[in-house]
Amino acid sequence: MTFTDIMSLLGGLALFLYGMQMMSTGLESVAGNKMKQILEKLTSNRFLGVLVGAGITAVIQSSSATTVMVVGFVNSGMMTLRQAVWIIMGANIGTTITGQLIALDVGAFAPIIAFVGVAMIVFLKSEKLHHIGSILAGLGVLFIGMDMMSGAMKPLANSEEFVSLLTKFENPVLGILAGTVFTALIQSSSASVGILQALANSGVIGLGSAAFVLFGQNIGTCVTALLASIGTNRNARRTTVIHISFNVIGTVIFTTLCLVAPLTAFMEGLTPTNPSAQIANLHTTFNVVTSLLLIPFGGLLTLLAEKLLPDKGDKKEEGPTLHYLLDLSHINADKLGVAAISTEGIRKELERMLDMARENVIEAFWVFAKKDREQFKEIEKREEYVDFLNKEISKYITKVGAHDNTRSGSQQLNAYFTITSNIERVSDHAINIAGYSRILEEKQIQFSEAAEKEIWQMQGICKELFELMQEDYDDIIDWHSRVAGMEQRIDDMTKDFRGNMYERIHKGICSDEGSILFSEMLTDFERIGDHALNISDETVKISMAEGY
Repeated sequence: MTFTDIMSLLGGLALFLYGMQMMSTGLESVAGNKMKQILEKLTSNRFLGVLVGAGITAVIQSSSATTVMVVGFVNSGMMTLRQAVWIIMGANIGTTITGQLIALDVGAFAPIIAFVGVAMIVFLKSEKLHHIGSILAGLGVLFIGMDMMSGAMKPLANSEEFVSLLTKFENPVLGILAGTVFTALIQSSSASVGILQALANSGVIGLGSAAFVLFGQNIGTCVTALLASIGTNRNARRTTVIHISFNVIGTVIFTTLCLVAPLTAFMEGLTPTNPSAQIANLHTTFNVVTSLLLIPFGGLLTLLAEKLLPDKGDKKEEGPTLHYLLDLSHINADKLGVAAISTEGIRKELERMLDMARENVIEAFWVFAKKDREQFKEIEKREEYVDFLNKEISKYITKVGAHDNTRSGSQQLNAYFTITSNIERVSDHAINIAGYSRILEEKQIQFSEAAEKEIWQMQGICKELFELMQEDYDDIIDWHSRVAGMEQRIDDMTKDFRGNMYERIHKGICSDEGSILFSEMLTDFERIGDHALNISDETVKISMAEGY
């Protein structure tokens, strides 16, 4: 193999992987929220689950992406572990579509496909058409890279050393290990199967050796989801156990069939002149048959995962933590599937954050009125948690946003960024209100009965406001209108209460220091309403971006 062949091989590999990334990213961008919504509304019907998993994976061309999404949904409580089983089975079937596309002899049309795709990206203005162009360009580049690799590998068929090395893969253990490690490194079974097809097309490896490598590739694809599950809850980690179990069981079954039955000879006989199709057909057969065999035993797979990762009882939470966001330090933020689940995880974390801010606001008025020092410590702890969530969610949005290539996705992330800062400010105003109690105590300031009554009225409307903010709604425009109406009531109350305070000052009922504190509290009260309206404004933007 000459230096030129090596360069051609590396260039072909680069084009192949880049083309696959372009195509997958374009497909996910076109599918967008629809893909996420289908998974969100999944029923417990096992056959529907398998079909949905297969369909979505066929669309985005990545079982890893689908499984990462499933891990995220299970982690956020949107999907049960039993539902995840069917999606994973379907994902393994859907991922075989890429191999079937590669097996088609369309290399001659690849440059035309790539040209059409690039032309759409360069000359058309529509964002959706740009994504479609990315799909076509990626597909064309993928096939060009495939042809380059196949051509560069042909001299290897005459290399006794290389052929001898690949012949060792006829040993099931070595073949499976090689496929697992290689796929784990590049984190894409579609790409690794495509490379295996290129080797087969060049005559370097036969199906007898490639079969075991192929089985290992199915195990190696679990690595992405395994990394995504780090730092998630126990059920989310069980999802990856199910994914691994499925592929290991399939590998055991098909390895046994290859050893005791002429399975590879049968596959070769179906398409004797097309080695690439032989691998694609075996890959499809592996996943379809394994799914059909395991569908009746989905419950047992769930029990196995629960047995391997048993509950350890309720562990007391130590310090602030994120509950619903995947740890992006273990996976790439631009990995397919990450963007699709990020918005849901962010939303769930913001719900927690808003609930903490609500508790702080309601309790702040109590602390102010009753000068409750112990309750004030609880508010301070909760405020630290809110600050932590604001910082971590903001960092997460920044990291994910850098890799989101859709307008709707960017709009949603920008809105979430604004929401988290507004929730944090609500909690700050609660701390301010509670903190005034110390000044009251230190300076022995007493409020009039009328002022105390107004304090409880402020607390009451804040309760109403947050109940409205956290309620489920069918009509977001109506909901936003009611929040805006509540904010106006707070403005009106602030104006009225400030006027009442001036009257008490003139009558000598309210001291100078007491009036200053009450005025400060009214400002915080009004700001809470303003931030609530800001949050509802951004929520409307999110709904519009999602196409509701």
